[in-house]
Amino acid sequence: MVPWGGLSCCLSAAALYLLGRSSGRDAEVLKSVTRVNQLKDLGSWIQDSALMLSMCKEVPWYLDDGTGRAFVIGGRGASGLVLTIGSEVFEEAGRSFVRGTLDYLQGLKMLGVKRIERVLPVGTSLTVVGEAVTDDIGTIRIQRPHKGPFYVSDKTIDQLIANLGKWSRWYKYASMGFTVFGVYLLVKHAFRYVMERKRHWEYRRRVLAAAAKRTGHEDEGSNATTENGVDTHHLMPDLCVICLEQEYNSVFVPCGHMCCCMTCSSHLTNCPLCRRRIDQVVKTFRH
Repeated sequence: MVPWGGLSCCLSAAALYLLGRSSGRDAEVLKSVTRVNQLKDLGSWIQDSALMLSMCKEVPWYLDDGTGRAFVIGGRGASGLVLTIGSEVFEEAGRSFVRGTLDYLQGLKMLGVKRIERVLPVGTSLTVVGEAVTDDIGTIRIQRPHKGPFYVSDKTIDQLIANLGKWSRWYKYASMGFTVFGVYLLVKHAFRYVMERKRHWEYRRRVLAAAAKRTGHEDEGSNATTENGVDTHHLMPDLCVICLEQEYNSVFVPCGHMCCCMTCSSHLTNCPLCRRRIDQVVKTFRH
């Protein structure tokens, strides 16, 4: 039986560890970024680069602090950007014969289109972490870097670093807790498996010993007969393979084996002979 509980805890711990490591790495990167307080200072250290492909469904917008202007490319997909819902409109779909036929064939009915417009109020103070580039005409653009985080947030960079460090620590603590619990479940499962195998081999040893003892008795009494000519070895008791003291008088359901007394059967969950699970123990009576 696979210990799914322990494995899932270990996998969760690994995922949380990776999240914590990613947050910690972003915090370290933010600590080392070059800070620019005025947009006019961007041109002093930017290296020329070209934007090869841009797929965007947002209205172009830019940062302006009075000293310069920088366009933000792909800000909608940046981390930390919270937009206010400006409008929310539901447009009902028009009905036509073609539209109705398509809806019938697909088993669907199109009710309409819901359009949500999210806006960033003018004058909002933002912290943008990304890659600053200039195009052919000298326009400054801030975009997602090839490597590293991309943030557009109303928090300061020091607040972002503190927040990332906090989440990094929480992820690591949670991963340690899941790891300990997962290892506990795996060790518990392994211990139960070892003890089950040990009981299995003990039952098997007792069964073999009882079979050898019974064979010895049959060999000794194979030539002995009673006065009326009845074989005496048929009168030998059939002993329980567990205690080897009482006669077996119980049948295991559903396997049908009869090798234990009722006292020993009450402590068993699996048949000592075939290892099948015991659903019911039926007491038998012999004349």
